[in-house]
Amino acid sequence: MQELGDTINTIGDRLVYIGGVPTAEIISEAYLSIGVNTYSSAVFNFVPELALHYYRLLRCGEKEKIRTILRDFFIPFVRLRGRKKGYAVSLIKAGVQLVGKDAGSVLPPLTMPGPEDQQALKKIIERADRLLEV
Repeated sequence: MQELGDTINTIGDRLVYIGGVPTAEIISEAYLSIGVNTYSSAVFNFVPELALHYYRLLRCGEKEKIRTILRDFFIPFVRLRGRKKGYAVSLIKAGVQLVGKDAGSVLPPLTMPGPEDQQALKKIIERADRLLEV
């Protein structure tokens, strides 16, 4: 984080994007505080409305609302992602499939989530609509 802060303070607003973090929302507040005001949202692939809502709240400084969405959606998603190596990719594909779109399967050595983790992901996704009201 120190190196990133140094880079931002050195080049200013010429830096417009930082990517490569699965579930970037978890670190988005910290990044915003040092001048990174954009990120790539992996969950946009299956809950785009929630991803956009969260980003708008972040940019408006709605800390309590942000905490609610983090607590009820992103933290459970990250915990599920941590259950198995490769879930950063396969859970996104599974999420896309759960909302009725075709994402195909992951390539070996990665594996798609099993029934228990699919069910856990489905429950997380079901929270998204309620969180749009936050």
